[in-house]
Amino acid sequence: MKPHRTLVVSLVGVAMLISVAGAQQELPEVGPANGSLVIVGGAMRDPEIRERFLQLAGGPDAPIVVIPTAGGREHYNEYSSGLAGWKAAGASNLTMVHTKSREVANSEDFVKPIREARGVWFNGGRQWHLADSYLDTRVHEELWNLLERGGVIGGSSAGATIQGSYLARGDTSGNTIMMGDHVEGLGFLKHVAIDQHLLRRNRQFDLLMIVEAHPELLGIGIDENTAIVVRGDNFTVMGQGYVAIYDAGSSLEDQPGGRGGPFYFLAPGDTFDLKTREAFRPTRTEEPLDRVKKKEGGGQ
Repeated sequence: MKPHRTLVVSLVGVAMLISVAGAQQELPEVGPANGSLVIVGGAMRDPEIRERFLQLAGGPDAPIVVIPTAGGREHYNEYSSGLAGWKAAGASNLTMVHTKSREVANSEDFVKPIREARGVWFNGGRQWHLADSYLDTRVHEELWNLLERGGVIGGSSAGATIQGSYLARGDTSGNTIMMGDHVEGLGFLKHVAIDQHLLRRNRQFDLLMIVEAHPELLGIGIDENTAIVVRGDNFTVMGQGYVAIYDAGSSLEDQPGGRGGPFYFLAPGDTFDLKTREAFRPTRTEEPLDRVKKKEGGGQ
């Protein structure tokens, strides 16, 4: 009997190793392994985006931390911090945290609200302020811990760009410089550069500079009142505008409509696989977006 039991244990062990190996292979390569991201191109006038963020956090009573640091002020009140907007959206358990000191950002008292939060929101402004205060601090560590326990991180405008690994428009001298003196974001999306206010500010060609200089990066440009909701290696577009995809590794004829060009657009409801860099449009059967466009008549 002993040899038989040993064989059973060995087979169970092998099965467990195969299962663990399979799970490791399925881990996301671009997005976070757990939790969600809500990345908004600015303006925040679409109430459904706030509703989606609160839903992912666990509802209006979930503990939410708002970080207004990108605005560049020394101090914030209820209105300048954005707390009033979240209260109007129904959020009832809000805390604001803000500092320009990396020493404070590394303190236990400062990170405690983030440790207890189900969602963290970054306001707009200049993204380099966020990098100066929080990159590689305990705040940064607790943000990853928040995602690990299934929470949600969101942000609009500067709060969108900071979530990528490459910090577009991160120069302290002005927001028209795409590759400046700050180029590292918080990295919740790996190998990604994010731009915002895309069509509203006629920025649709700006990310080309970054992708041409760093062809390994995926560029994602997001219009105002538009968001991508990221789970693992996939995101869905929601809101009122468009999202542009910049992929130096894609073949021009493989892009939607087969017309070629340096980027293409996704509409609300479209989904995107960050790992394969393939877009999908909702149909009765899920198909790559370029095929859908060709069926629709070459994207006309």
